[in-house]
Amino acid sequence: MEDYYKHPADEKKVKFRANVISSKKETRVWTLLITVITFFISIFMSFFSNETLGNATTVVSFLIVFVIIIISILFDLIGTAATAADEAPFHSMASRKLYGAKQAVKLIRNADKVSNFCNDVVGDICGVISGTAAAFIVYKFSGGNTGAQNSIFGLCITAMVASLTVGGKALGKSIALQNSNYIIYKVAVVIRFLFGKIDFKTKKKWHNNKKCTNKGTEKE
Repeated sequence: MEDYYKHPADEKKVKFRANVISSKKETRVWTLLITVITFFISIFMSFFSNETLGNATTVVSFLIVFVIIIISILFDLIGTAATAADEAPFHSMASRKLYGAKQAVKLIRNADKVSNFCNDVVGDICGVISGTAAAFIVYKFSGGNTGAQNSIFGLCITAMVASLTVGGKALGKSIALQNSNYIIYKVAVVIRFLFGKIDFKTKKKWHNNKKCTNKGTEKE
């Protein structure tokens, strides 16, 4: 019998250690926070898409649906890359003080949260909204006929949106697994560019306050 057909010694079950991600308290807080955030993001995106589609032409409506699909694919790609990326190269980059390296380490260490936000929150919201937008386009194109969604045109539009979303995510996952470190680094650079100044100002204020308190204690 080949090695890969052998059972464990003494027929004991093979035990694996659980991966350490976050504590139960952090998981509960994150679950509650992401639920509330999803609620408000859904309201905002639904309102925005409905208002935009209501005043848009058919061509513009299709473009909006394609943009929503692309956003869903891109965020799914980022979420997959976060779970597949290797943390080790970014430590050496952070020691050399390369731009965005620390943010990349934080993204990888919080891969479960990044994946949950990108794949589940943004991905699912975009999926629901793109489906609703597609139904709205069919309804608008048919002149308000409520039975148009069951027509061949309505079924084709719905199938097209679903196939583009699933096919795009399949391609995105393949790209994310092959270039996970590169994608995470580029995302980290964008985050560093957008939010780095805020962190810098906060640290600067903290250092100034610390200097002031030290001077006050020295005078006393």
